[in-house]
Amino acid sequence: MNREAIQTNAAPQAIGTYSQAVRAGNTVYLSGQIGLVPGTMQLAEGIDAQIDQIFRNLAAVAAAASGSLDDAVKINVSS
Repeated sequence: MNREAIQTNAAPQAIGTYSQAVRAGNTVYLSGQIGLVPGTMQLAEGIDAQIDQIFRNLAAVAAAASGSLDDAVKINVSS
């Protein structure tokens, strides 16, 4: 099965050897996100702003894979 790394500048760059997402066949796996603001790589200020930023980041990566969060089957949230 072919695998394709998904990357967008609209979300924080992956740190280390990770990808923002990987397409494997017809399935796209998004990597975990924290509340980093793209461009500055600074953590959004306050928990509400961080949560909002996390979902903006996930949506941007999903869009780069030609999808949206409406296509998500499962999302895990942990603290």
